[in-house]
Amino acid sequence: MTPPPGYVLIRPETLVALQKAVEAALGARAAECLVAGGLAGGARATAALEGPPQARVQRLLEAGRDIGWGDFALERLTPRQLIVTVGDSPFARVYGRAGAPVCHLTRGVLQTLASTVLEAPVAVAETACAAVGAERCRFETVEVGRDEASPPTPPGSRGMPPRCQSNRCSAACCTSASWSTTSSRACASGSGCSA
Repeated sequence: MTPPPGYVLIRPETLVALQKAVEAALGARAAECLVAGGLAGGARATAALEGPPQARVQRLLEAGRDIGWGDFALERLTPRQLIVTVGDSPFARVYGRAGAPVCHLTRGVLQTLASTVLEAPVAVAETACAAVGAERCRFETVEVGRDEASPPTPPGSRGMPPRCQSNRCSAACCTSASWSTTSSRACASGSGCSA
């Protein structure tokens, strides 16, 4: 089997073992490290996509299927929202039962895709995961910059502050799982932010 140009064949067991080792070392921060990997890979994958948003989304979802990341399906695409589901995610399947979603690499890739096709800064949250018992993993965009009066978002889905959307910032306040109103104020002031 020859991978597509620019890809390497890696068994999901290898990636999940790496994920579990990073989780053991970093705890909750591990998810954002893996999302960062997905963001980087997503940037490469989306750079070559052309055409209207629907066509770019469909091409990336087909590529995800082709490289073995699961059965991607577009549930919804509007100018401000992207919802994608993934059946048979190799990350969830190999990870086994978990207490929280585990498809962080996929979340990062889809966040990069969403940032290129939507008209608002967004983060992506995995709101359902096969490792937690869902039939399919589900990824939804979450608008960045929601005020405190907004309805609550699912756990771990708060978006990055707009200043940090470049994904160049590595400060803890700029990661979507750790961002909070308090750290956003610190981040907006430049405290610890390298963006």
